[in-house]
Amino acid sequence: MTKFLILTSRERMEKYIVFAGIPKDWEFVYVDYGYSDQDVLSAGKDAEYILVDAVCPVSRHVIENMPNLKLIHSEGVGYNRIDTVAADEKGIFVCNNAGVNSAAVAEHAILLMLGLLRRLAEGDLLVRAGKQAEAKTSFILEGIHELGACHVGLVGFGSIGKATAERLSAFGTKVSYYSRSRMSDDAESRNTAQFIPLEEMIRECDIISLHLPVTPDTIGFVDIKFLAGMKKTAILINTARGEIVDQTALAKALTEGTIAGAGLDTMYPEPVTKDNPLLNLPEEMKYKILLSPHIAGTTHEVFKRIHQNVWNNFKVAAEGKRPDNVVNDV
Repeated sequence: MTKFLILTSRERMEKYIVFAGIPKDWEFVYVDYGYSDQDVLSAGKDAEYILVDAVCPVSRHVIENMPNLKLIHSEGVGYNRIDTVAADEKGIFVCNNAGVNSAAVAEHAILLMLGLLRRLAEGDLLVRAGKQAEAKTSFILEGIHELGACHVGLVGFGSIGKATAERLSAFGTKVSYYSRSRMSDDAESRNTAQFIPLEEMIRECDIISLHLPVTPDTIGFVDIKFLAGMKKTAILINTARGEIVDQTALAKALTEGTIAGAGLDTMYPEPVTKDNPLLNLPEEMKYKILLSPHIAGTTHEVFKRIHQNVWNNFKVAAEGKRPDNVVNDV
């Protein structure tokens, strides 16, 4: 019997897994969200494989006390809460689903941009309150803007950044990117984006959209200095991870008018707590921020692809072969 420890939604897994393709001798053990290390070990100390939600942890203590463990697979793209160093030391593969949600996240980033530019949430509430005429007059006089008239800066230019640039090009948007490695001129032309130094992007862009992984270098990447350098009319978009943005600094920037708005699909920690500074802005500031519940990369189509990748990788590993999308040094 091959044992799998499932540290993600049972309902979600059962919806998307193709059980017909799973060997009959594979056993699944589930642990609910909010688990402790002891919960995990009590349920699946002898498991060979772990499937974990991208926002949930797999600690060194767990890894060191699971003698049969061969592979830990993130259900998503993120894997920063898996102790990859401990996995390296024990020769355990850590895999993710890189690239599988690029199109979905790119669409959502643009949704947040458009929602803020056209004051969508505010307009919806005003119309429902019987104030359609007043809202229309106000929006015209104060000005709403087209995405095609904006200069959008993409911080990070992996598969999601490239997919976002491709979709922005259809709007006629000027797109720049910043990455540690600059592409060739031909590659920039194919990807409809031009490199720009970070300082210049912060200073010049109307919208800055984050597409970075969480690493020690990117935690708090958007801080007081970053926000102070942006245009007062600029918008920040984050469909990456909440840890990348200093939320206290962002709340201060929104309240003081340092920037015009923010569209966030991710916050920190998750689940979001009621004392998060971004949920406690002054009432008059509430339309300067547009929030979604970390769903940019969670479409039906994405989860079908995710679980195809996950279970193919587990089958490969069970055959003693190297799986795809290994993110650690094994």
